[in-house]
Amino acid sequence: MWRSAFTSQYDLQVPFVSAGMGFLAMPELVAAVSNAGGLGLLGVAPAPPPVMYDLLRRVRALTDRPFGVDLIVETTAMGPCTTEEHIDICIAERVPVVVFFWHPPPRAWFEKLRQAETRVWMTVGSPEKAREAVAMGMDAVIAQGVEAGGHNRSATGNLALVPAVVDAAAPTPVVAAGGIADGRGVAAALALGAAAVCVGTRLVASREAFAHEEYKRRLVAASVGDLASTPIFGPEWPDQPMRVLRNRVVREWEGRAVGTPRGPEARGVVGRTLLFGQAYEMPKFSAMLPTPDASGDFEEMCLAAGDSAGLVKDVRPAGEIVREMMDEARRIIAKRLPSLIATPNEGTL
Repeated sequence: MWRSAFTSQYDLQVPFVSAGMGFLAMPELVAAVSNAGGLGLLGVAPAPPPVMYDLLRRVRALTDRPFGVDLIVETTAMGPCTTEEHIDICIAERVPVVVFFWHPPPRAWFEKLRQAETRVWMTVGSPEKAREAVAMGMDAVIAQGVEAGGHNRSATGNLALVPAVVDAAAPTPVVAAGGIADGRGVAAALALGAAAVCVGTRLVASREAFAHEEYKRRLVAASVGDLASTPIFGPEWPDQPMRVLRNRVVREWEGRAVGTPRGPEARGVVGRTLLFGQAYEMPKFSAMLPTPDASGDFEEMCLAAGDSAGLVKDVRPAGEIVREMMDEARRIIAKRLPSLIATPNEGTL
């Protein structure tokens, strides 16, 4: 068990948070991470309030440990991703932590959650956004570096971003996200001043992640050079930057600017899936991630992943992943880091 102000405040055994990945971080993954001593985040994405309610009930049936939900503040082609009804359900269900992504929430939502004693976090990609989050009263901020998979507006790597956000947010705790897939990444993030880490890509390759087996296979096979940032995926949420695995459609459109006109080749259907229980045809450039319900051409699909994909070597139970990463980090901190400090009689490196 790790002991820190952060783990004590959130009743955690390890300073580990799973990313609230839309469509992928479903109750089974959330519960597995929480049961392993971390904080699982439910990826609500654009789920309607009744669907979110059912997901929360499923999480409660699988764990009695702390968990949270990740809510996107944005209006997409499907309408508002988060509404006041989502907030009211979180309050009624006494969700311990709510994380807001992309934009800050309306002040009224924030105040309602805080009055209900829900802890509220914000994901940020710069020190400036961290200061805004702290000024609003956020309980913690997630510093999302450019290495992170999926929708990502950061322009800075975590080696520079995390300490800058730690300084900007102090004394508010900072959770580091992006490029962390093993204990070395955990130890590095903690050394940079983070109170905890947020892990996404490594957990896509877990048994509990609600991702298609072909998606997981491609993730495991990827090398560090197989990632790209692109705004091509939509039309559900058009022209937004995403970090993804390179496949045919990414290579064909790589380097094209936001808003590049698309001709007849941009039409058609690349796959089919279920979206909140309803059949959904995935159009060309669909941002829908392939879940087990998906079928179609994976060379045309959006395969969100971060730079840490090159460190992912297998698909394993999420609980094992959490424990292995944290055990490795503990060994590095306890044994390797102290050995780098020479005493006066030992000389210098």
